[in-house]
Amino acid sequence: MIETPYLLFLGDAPDMLAAKVAIGIRDWRPENAVGQFRLPGCGADLGLTDMTLAEAKAAGAKTLVIGVANRGGLISKEWKKVLVTALEEGFDLAAGLHNLLRDEPDLRAVAEATGRTLHDVRVPSVSYPIADGTKRRGKRCLPVGTDCSVGKMYTAMAMERDMIARGMKATFRPTGQTGILITGDGVPLDAVVADFMAGAVEWLTPDSDDDHWDLIEGQGSLFHVSFSGVTMALIHGGQPDALILCHEPTRAHMRGLPDYALPTLEALRDMALPIARVANPACQVVGVSVNTQHMSEDEARSYLASIETDLGLPATDPYRFGAAKLVDALANI
Repeated sequence: MIETPYLLFLGDAPDMLAAKVAIGIRDWRPENAVGQFRLPGCGADLGLTDMTLAEAKAAGAKTLVIGVANRGGLISKEWKKVLVTALEEGFDLAAGLHNLLRDEPDLRAVAEATGRTLHDVRVPSVSYPIADGTKRRGKRCLPVGTDCSVGKMYTAMAMERDMIARGMKATFRPTGQTGILITGDGVPLDAVVADFMAGAVEWLTPDSDDDHWDLIEGQGSLFHVSFSGVTMALIHGGQPDALILCHEPTRAHMRGLPDYALPTLEALRDMALPIARVANPACQVVGVSVNTQHMSEDEARSYLASIETDLGLPATDPYRFGAAKLVDALANI
């Protein structure tokens, strides 16, 4: 188990999107977020207290969590200095990077010398099966996005919170490092060997009560040339009964791909639904989740209303305005 609370390391993250791991922990497990540690030039700010390692230790922090999801998941030399010092000062380290902590000889040596633990949450701990497409009892909902980092995890977690408050049976199923750090369980899907990804999602969402909903954390986008494969595995392995379309409308292009324009919600609907119906012919698109953080409230409400008119689907920003509309849609399936 990863010891809490955490000091959230933002390093030299260029913007808030790059710090999405730390943001997720702050938003969904604030009691575990003692403060933040930033390097010079960091473009992210969680609004938490900036702390030195010594200050965080005095405040009770047990683990330094790398809260940055940078492209390629690499540990830079500047980060390494902080990580080594953190181990020497009594912190465990936790990360969901592709560049594993345990693969860094100096970090491994210092951890062994100081008796500290390196937690690589992106390392699969289970031998997952190959998917067989067998229909499972229970119901499943999957958010799918026009792009990466548009709010798929937040959508699923907001829906779970609302459903549990209503007395419905619901479980958030993490598939990425942020969700795993928040809940303590899940499948690090983008680190699973490709042939086993869909099987890992089947394993993650087993048979359950007929009225129980698994809310599967979405990943990537069918339209993102870098990360479409993980989305396909989620759609076929998850066999969703319901899809939620997720979108961030203020972007000029796909994240990390300046030559690729954002697809429309209509294009996402028309691509994702036929693919989902390969594994579950009864799948439906039931709602739209929009990340409106860069819009005023009036702009956001107007935009959501236009989506409802154009697509004939309930639309909301579940983090800003609540997930009730999306949960209502599930209750009718």
